Amino acid sequence: MEILVCVKRVPDTAENEFELNSAGNDLDRGDLVYSVNEWDNYAVEEAIQIVDKTGGNVTVITVGDGESEEVLRREMAMGANNGILLSDDAFGGSDGKGIATILKAEIEKGKYDLILTGAQADEGAGQVGGMLAAMLDMPYASLVNKIEVGEGTIKVGREIEGGNQEMNEITLPCVLSIQTGINEPRYVGIRGIRKVASVEIPVKSASDLGLAADSVGKTGAKTRRIDYFTPDMGVGAEMLEGSTDEIIAKLIEKLKAKGGL
Repeated sequence: MEILVCVKRVPDTAENEFELNSAGNDLDRGDLVYSVNEWDNYAVEEAIQIVDKTGGNVTVITVGDGESEEVLRREMAMGANNGILLSDDAFGGSDGKGIATILKAEIEKGKYDLILTGAQADEGAGQVGGMLAAMLDMPYASLVNKIEVGEGTIKVGREIEGGNQEMNEITLPCVLSIQTGINEPRYVGIRGIRKVASVEIPVKSASDLGLAADSVGKTGAKTRRIDYFTPDMGVGAEMLEGSTDEIIAKLIEKLKAKGGL
């Protein structure tokens, strides 16, 4: 099975203290520490586990600048076979549709049975997987937390409202957005990183992909962020103190008093 996993280099939430930029429309990214998007990491692990069972190859792909190559190498050290970097100044400022357009142009040059994305990336929109599936005219499932591979089909599990689980059978090829918790991503050691350090990773530009520069990036974007802020703290919050049992008892009484129980 040939599997493509879309990954992204994002700010590491565990290593950074976030502040807004002077324009108030984005994070101040000057001194941020970056790593692979958490959801994408689960997607890569799932792809590797599938190939270990069925045979085939895992290719990781990202849209970004030259520094995004480190994310591809990290996932290759994890077990992915190949990496592809889509990088061009024209890609800067692309919205979700623009990113999906860039990925589609490269995907159509290959032949993949399964395309995986993380359920969401650092801006939390969770839209690239669905847009990509629509552009490729492939079946799509989001928030997938279980995969069973069959002959020409796969069964996917999704957690739905109320904590229930649903199973769906989907014809291959298809696109899936992977939820965290579907597996336990493996540890990447120094030996693995050194092993892939010299592997050549192809870099594709807009012209390589056959894309007009004005079809992506800021020029081609249909949406743009106009504001980015931390919500004001609400008033009237009350902190309950005491042991766990005491706090539970106080909370129940307050809910009863407010008509919540």
